[in-house]
Amino acid sequence: MNVVSEAPTRRRVLIAGAGLGLSVTACARDVDPSEDARGPGFHGLRQAGVTTPRQATVLLLAYDLDPGLRGAAGARALKAVLGSWTDALAETLESDGSRAARLTATVGIGPALPAALGLRAPAALRELPVFTGDRLDPERCGGDVLVQLCADTADATEAVAETLTRLAGETLVPRGRQDGFLPPSPDGDSTPRDLLGFEDGAANPTPEECERWVWSGNATYLVVRRIHLRLEDFARLAVRRQEEIIGRSRSTGGPSAGGPEDADAAPPRSHLRAVDPRLDSGARMLRRGYSYADGPADQGQLFLAFMRDPALFVRVQRRMAAQDELSGFAEARGSAVAYVLPGARPGRPLGADLLT
Repeated sequence: MNVVSEAPTRRRVLIAGAGLGLSVTACARDVDPSEDARGPGFHGLRQAGVTTPRQATVLLLAYDLDPGLRGAAGARALKAVLGSWTDALAETLESDGSRAARLTATVGIGPALPAALGLRAPAALRELPVFTGDRLDPERCGGDVLVQLCADTADATEAVAETLTRLAGETLVPRGRQDGFLPPSPDGDSTPRDLLGFEDGAANPTPEECERWVWSGNATYLVVRRIHLRLEDFARLAVRRQEEIIGRSRSTGGPSAGGPEDADAAPPRSHLRAVDPRLDSGARMLRRGYSYADGPADQGQLFLAFMRDPALFVRVQRRMAAQDELSGFAEARGSAVAYVLPGARPGRPLGADLLT
């Protein structure tokens, strides 16, 4: 995740096609004390940027622990960094300007970090496998610490990124970065469309389902996939064929066969059928993705999904690789997973539960 994207042209944003069908609108929930009418804020039992409604831009940062820091010394050094980050983020995100931009910062740790520090890893934190069809660039994968910054302006996320990297000192070494955006809707409606030109599809979990399937106490897990899309190849297909592959209508975003929102009505090898939660005993993930454009030859989806256990993503991705026709037009080139820490409270910084 180490390429800063150029601004997408209107032509690229409006390339015809059918979307990934992965809904990326965050589920609503009861407002956290930090999320008042002025914006998300920072302090809370849970970090913002998970169930927070999507902002216009995202910036993902990945850091590695300095190789010379291991065990108790590494844990002390990381604790100091997270304490500094907590103070800086509290000051920044509670300001009126940050709230106006709906700025959020969401911090997680990667699978290799607990062992390096001699700590017990969270139960479901483990490396993702390489899936059929992946063409992963190691420089765009992994990270000991991952940070998701979201705001309605890219300037807001860039300013915070500079602060966090400066405060990381020599403890955390920058590994990579990737920015993303919500393309404007060509019709001016409120539903964002991805670079393939279709509305994001299936509904996300309800607040009640988020409590069951997304949150594990006050923590959760984040899966990141940088998915290159063959936009022009897909655009050459007839609209009806695109809709068959996705299982959704290009004009309405509903099922391509019409009728109720039911995966049973979708074509057998469609994306909608492959990701049906009923195939996973009703388990759901909260998708909160963005588009990216790193030049004319590399555009696609920055897939971000939060869930109680990343094993759900593994099952869905394997099913997609085996039966989802959309996989022929999508190629993962970056991949990461992180345990999203519980929120920070006054006197209790990020990572306090992990690094005690």
